[in-house]
Amino acid sequence: MNAVAPTPPHLPTVVASTMPAMRAEPTQYLTFQLAGESFAIGILSIKEIIEYHALTEVPMMPSCVRGVINLRGAVVPVLDLPARFGRPSSEVTKRTCIVIVEIEAAGERQVIGVIVDAVNEVLDIDATDIEPPPNFGANIRADFIQGMGKVKGKFVILLNVHQVLSINDLQAAGAAVSKDVLSLN
Repeated sequence: MNAVAPTPPHLPTVVASTMPAMRAEPTQYLTFQLAGESFAIGILSIKEIIEYHALTEVPMMPSCVRGVINLRGAVVPVLDLPARFGRPSSEVTKRTCIVIVEIEAAGERQVIGVIVDAVNEVLDIDATDIEPPPNFGANIRADFIQGMGKVKGKFVILLNVHQVLSINDLQAAGAAVSKDVLSLN
């Protein structure tokens, strides 16, 4: 029997088409350090975190691509986030990690590693605690920032991984490097 139960008298009757969107649960973010600043990436994009180890350098790559690693038989490019942001690379320490991120680009899944100085923790950040990216003053491109998360009275820069790890941007940077090398010859 597929009868619909009547609404109990103590609850208001709600018509689905007029009901406002339900408030979303807080989103989880992996927080990490880069050059003393706190950044975060949505946990749904994170595949795993691995210890930093030697990378295989690939010639004629953009300066932000440090090299590649072998991750269970797959070749995974590894980006230096500070270099991607136009800053000097961080020194490798005992706490340096590679965060393996999976994004969708041009209808395909792409796995990319990003070097971070240290992984902090996974935080729940409520949508009401996220401010829009600043129009100016940030040390990285505004399109790289999804928002500014307020956590314990401080801001965490929430990265837009699709922009930061944009294959098109990286390919354009690689083409510019190739063009510069060819013009030197």
